[in-house]
Amino acid sequence: MSVMSCDRPIGLFDSGMGGLSVMREVRCLLPAEDLLYFADSAYCPYGSKPPEVIRARAFAIGDFLIAKGVKMIVIASNTTTVASLDAARKRFHIPVVGVEPAVKPAVSATCNGNIGVLATGVTLAGERFSHLLEKFGDGVNVYTQPCPGLVELVEAGKHESPEAEALISRYLDPMLAREVDTIVLGCTHYPFLRPLVEKQAGSGIKVIDTGEAVAKQVARVLKEMEIAAKNNKPGRESFYTSGDPSVVEPVVRFLWGDSQLTVKKWSVNKS
Repeated sequence: MSVMSCDRPIGLFDSGMGGLSVMREVRCLLPAEDLLYFADSAYCPYGSKPPEVIRARAFAIGDFLIAKGVKMIVIASNTTTVASLDAARKRFHIPVVGVEPAVKPAVSATCNGNIGVLATGVTLAGERFSHLLEKFGDGVNVYTQPCPGLVELVEAGKHESPEAEALISRYLDPMLAREVDTIVLGCTHYPFLRPLVEKQAGSGIKVIDTGEAVAKQVARVLKEMEIAAKNNKPGRESFYTSGDPSVVEPVVRFLWGDSQLTVKKWSVNKS
């Protein structure tokens, strides 16, 4: 990496807007870094797609981000990490950071040994999640729950809606019946649903996601490779989507908290 790499942005992507929850933590920890976010909204959600399709999207978006000059790629999606992280690290010449459900922190946090994991079907069925359970799940009970429909509600800006509340109740009730005391939000879309999850779970149950841990890993890699931003000026954000910006932009503005930001169209069609 050259010294000039320090001034390049960090690229983050997800199937849609969920990765903004990770980007929010990266921005909080690394205020001087420029951030470039890509929402693959035309192909969202990824959770029901075959791994090879998800991997092809990750490659195409990674190529786009590298063409835009990023110094690091953050796969801000549990589903995409499961399907493509190892292959992406072999394909791209810059650091690639992924995310995974916070099983290890949940094991440390639980008092009664009962943990619930809310995630997509692809994440729960993947080898990476199985390895997490094998490595950290000994001696605890881990109850998993695929959650179709939640990603779509976040994408539509309906994460505080009665529909979201009803779906969360449906997915949480079986876990609460098993007396879980710790719940893992195993999809980057789900932190936007955290207030509803915490409300329905109750004050005695811990809710954990991975955004902060991913941000810390990004900071570690930047430091190790000596490519962290050298200036103290506030970093800038830019946003792209494969979907319709007129649909995506209002939701990104709402979730990111900036009514002035713009989302640009970029069609990633190759595989």
